[in-house]
Amino acid sequence: MNVAFQAVGSPGQPSMKNKLINVVIVEDYHLTRVGIRSFLNKYENIKVIGEAENAEKGLVLIKRLRPDVVLMDLGLPGMNGIEATQQIKNFDSHIKVVVLTSHEREEEVISALGSGANAYCLKDIDSNRLAEAIETVAEGGAWLDPAIASVALKLCPRPQEVKIAVKKPGSQDNKAQLTEREMEVLRLLVEGMSNTEIANELVVSVHTAKAHVCNILQKLYVNDRVQAAVKAIREGIV
Repeated sequence: MNVAFQAVGSPGQPSMKNKLINVVIVEDYHLTRVGIRSFLNKYENIKVIGEAENAEKGLVLIKRLRPDVVLMDLGLPGMNGIEATQQIKNFDSHIKVVVLTSHEREEEVISALGSGANAYCLKDIDSNRLAEAIETVAEGGAWLDPAIASVALKLCPRPQEVKIAVKKPGSQDNKAQLTEREMEVLRLLVEGMSNTEIANELVVSVHTAKAHVCNILQKLYVNDRVQAAVKAIREGIV
């Protein structure tokens, strides 16, 4: 359960925001917690305000401190990270949860995201990318490790009939359908891109990217970006 941190450039390299992001770490390995805290506190806009070695202590700490983001391991002693994430979301849905784990089996990924996690990162993630993931979820976005997205897509067979079809020009079908542009946005969303990254990739404004994401959520009957990504993978939409 070692964390592989690779220093890339200066600590201030990822985009720095004005708002301070308060973070609590729930991880059973002391040295891992020390490493994560030491790295994250080098960022001007990220502050580790608490740590816990198990879910039970973590929940008490989180309820008291009300952090913006929780870094959650899955393989914790006693209560696991998935159940802990569910409890966090039950008492405060505004707290964002970033799963940071070495577990990458498809069922664990789906269970974690289904519990309400806003991001899923493997422990060999580049250090600056982890900071970006924290910033992304703090801003309301979602983050999926590319390796996890690939695994999930391979393990989810494409159904004979895709439940959400691409809307063709002039179609009069009243069913919820995604336009070709919305399909492009959904694919990027599944890859864990933020609205800003989607806008840059498609060469559109951030406002337009947000509008597409809102339309996708409505058409897929989901509440947030993570649920949209999970449904897209489960149902073979992308």
